[in-house]
Order: sequence, then structure tokens, then C-alpha cells
Amino acid sequence: MSRTLILGLGNPILTDDGVGIRVARLLQERLADRPGVTVDEASLGGLRLLEVIGGYDRLILVDAIQTANGQLGQAYRLDTGTFCATLHSGCTHDVDFFTALELGRRMGMHIPEQIEIIAIEAGDVLTFGETCTPAVEEAIPVAAEMVMETLTGA
Repeated sequence: MSRTLILGLGNPILTDDGVGIRVARLLQERLADRPGVTVDEASLGGLRLLEVIGGYDRLILVDAIQTANGQLGQAYRLDTGTFCATLHSGCTHDVDFFTALELGRRMGMHIPEQIEIIAIEAGDVLTFGETCTPAVEEAIPVAAEMVMETLTGA
């Protein structure tokens, strides 16, 4: 049986940065009895994510994003081709997610072949707070539905 991980990323005490975790929490009960699907959350990145995603065949990642001309609260469906790996890194703390994926593959880890990303345009990712800004809060159920569509292939 194929194993899928839905992973919400972020820091739940930094306002909009916690939106990925908030989406994952919304989906946990909804997908609790779905065979082969795990919903989890993490507040880490880079190489440390390899331990979380290893062993899964498919990964649906949910996270906050900040783009140059993005509209606050907009939910995007992205894939790994949208991003580029780190070209220069002074230490392992600088390794981004996509470079970590490549390193994991080269080390022989079972890294998901299929990776989809649901990203929500964030505004405030620096203020301490356990709730998102209103526009980002409104995007949480929208992003959850995008995850469900991605999961079912709709």
C-alpha cells in the first residue's frame, strides 16, 4: 500500500507562520481513518525534515510563503520544480528543503517520489501570536480543501 504524508510546517506561535500547522490540525480528524494517510506537523526544516518524511511514497506539504507580489491569504498549489536548490551553503543550517531532498536521495533514503506543496501567502511571520491574521485565517479551510483535492487527484 502506498503511504502518504500530509505535513503542516511552521511555527504555531508566530502568527501567519503557523498556517501550515493549522491546516494539518484541521485535516487530522477528517483523515484519521484514511488507510495509508498520515497527517503530521513539524516546526523544523532542512536536513531535519528527512527524518519526518522518510519512508513515505507521497508528500503533501503545507506551509506559509511570502512572494514578491503575492496577495495575502492566497493559497497556491506548487511543485518542487517551482523552486531551486541552494547553490552555496556555509553550513548544514543553510540547506533548504529541496537540497535536503537531493542529499537524502543520494544517501539512499526512501524519499517521497511524489511531492506536492500547498502554500498560503503570509503577511506577519514575526509577531508572537497563536492566531493568523484575518486573510490568512480565511485561507485555512481553502487550503485544507486543496489538500483534499490533491489527495484524491481531483
